[in-house]
Amino acid sequence: MPTLTIIAHIHAHQDHIDTVKAALIKLIDITRSEVGCVNYDLHQDNENPAHFVFYENWQSRELWRDHMENQHLKDYMSETEGKVAAFTVHEMSNIA
Repeated sequence: MPTLTIIAHIHAHQDHIDTVKAALIKLIDITRSEVGCVNYDLHQDNENPAHFVFYENWQSRELWRDHMENQHLKDYMSETEGKVAAFTVHEMSNIA
């Protein structure tokens, strides 16, 4: 079964960059310990510090969907409500 790659773009409001960054960092260790998580890596744009990208790989789409329902994701959403300008998720497959 091929892995699922997730590319998630998070754009914080300029006045909430540090808050959003701290909330994203809190997700890393707990998510990396989840069943099915292959990698969960956070990046910050060098030119635009309000732009964060998660590069993730999961053993299956089902396990990623389970991740999205976990309490720590719900807590993150509450903590960053009104502080994120845009959030997009791309589900991708490795082709080569």
